[in-house]
Amino acid sequence: MKKIFFVLTVLMVSLSFNLKSQDFTLAAEKSVHSVVYIQCLYHQQTSYYDDFFNNDFFSQFFSFDPFSMFGQSQPKQRVRTYQTSGSGVIISSDGYIVTNNHVVADADSVTVTLNDRREYVARIIGTDADNDLAVIKIEASDLQPLEYGNSDQVKIGQWVLAVGNPFNLTSTVTAGIVSAKARNINILSSRESSNTLTSFIQTDAAMNPGNSGGALVNTQGELIGVNAAIASNTGSYAGYSFAIPVNIVKKVVNDIIQYGATRQASAGLTTLEIDPVLQNEKNLKNNQGVYIQSVLKDGSADKAGIQEGDIVKKINGKPVNTASEVNEIMTQLSPDETAVFEIERKGQSLVKNVKLSDQKHADELALKQLGPETECLGAKIREISDKERNTYRLSRGLVITNAGKGKLASQGLQDGFIITAIDNNVNVTLKDAEQLNKRKGKVVIEGFYPNTGRSYYLVLVL
Repeated sequence: MKKIFFVLTVLMVSLSFNLKSQDFTLAAEKSVHSVVYIQCLYHQQTSYYDDFFNNDFFSQFFSFDPFSMFGQSQPKQRVRTYQTSGSGVIISSDGYIVTNNHVVADADSVTVTLNDRREYVARIIGTDADNDLAVIKIEASDLQPLEYGNSDQVKIGQWVLAVGNPFNLTSTVTAGIVSAKARNINILSSRESSNTLTSFIQTDAAMNPGNSGGALVNTQGELIGVNAAIASNTGSYAGYSFAIPVNIVKKVVNDIIQYGATRQASAGLTTLEIDPVLQNEKNLKNNQGVYIQSVLKDGSADKAGIQEGDIVKKINGKPVNTASEVNEIMTQLSPDETAVFEIERKGQSLVKNVKLSDQKHADELALKQLGPETECLGAKIREISDKERNTYRLSRGLVITNAGKGKLASQGLQDGFIITAIDNNVNVTLKDAEQLNKRKGKVVIEGFYPNTGRSYYLVLVL
């Protein structure tokens, strides 16, 4: 009995010591004055009609408005005003603040309240929807910026603090641990862009609506991430939250302040994670690294001598095993920089120096190399590229490049939709699409949107 009591006492003392050793007061004091409360005002125009006869009275007795048969007056415009709120992090003493793009996007006015209750009207310097970041500025001096940390040095299991303004409760601090890195949660994907951020720091520090744009800091009070999202089915905190790594934040912020927009670098290649299926299909020895599925002709990687089928082991000395890790490294780099790719080709280790190009240039180059288009039911359509064929594991397919205003658009199909089958024919070609212009009767179209993964089965009557 004495032995059990002694063991319990040791455990309690050890637990008490560990709890005391994790003192978050320094980090909280350093960060709480650097996180601001952001309020955005929006003015939305809506149309309405004068209700001269007070028709609500008649609607109680009729299933329709008896006066509607006489026609309606011309619609009038009414402005509806609404407000949203979020958080931001002071990054310079002269008033630059970083926040999420979704916090301030399209706002008519932005107001910033400091921790000491001073209020300022802010102006938006620039935004980056792909990385969900924005830079705003207030005309103030002697502010307390938060010191940048290094997100590459963040480790799973380390303590972190989330600082923000959830539910309009200003200057709220919560604690948790880093539960994952380079997490791809697919929250920023859009049909307009394939360059969206897919690498987040995952933490179990409690966050709620209003924390967006706030700070994720380590126990030294250094900024290691900007809080962006929560994983929830209800809209409130349900266990996990996600932050944009600070090394990406620094790069995007510097670009926006210097150039007004983010300069995205491109190596001109696409990669696949090596899962058991790919490993068996390509007869690979192990699952280490990422597999290069396509190389853009005349792109940066092509000029450096990288080939399809090569396996990237490291980029700038950092091991890569997932697409998210590649995305995080590339997002931190700029056009005209040289990235060192350590690759494996048929068992041989090689080092390739890749001078990166601008993503816009790479996109334009890729666009020129796409096949011809044809018109189908009012829409413009092309065959999928080799890159798309490899990415989505398709033998054939068609892409809607411009939905237009025809039959396909009337069914809700938009640009970027990939048609995988027409009337159960999976080997669809441009000729198959052209023949629809002359068809009569029922047609079944199957396909999906690349960044959602959701499949569609549509029945058209022509």
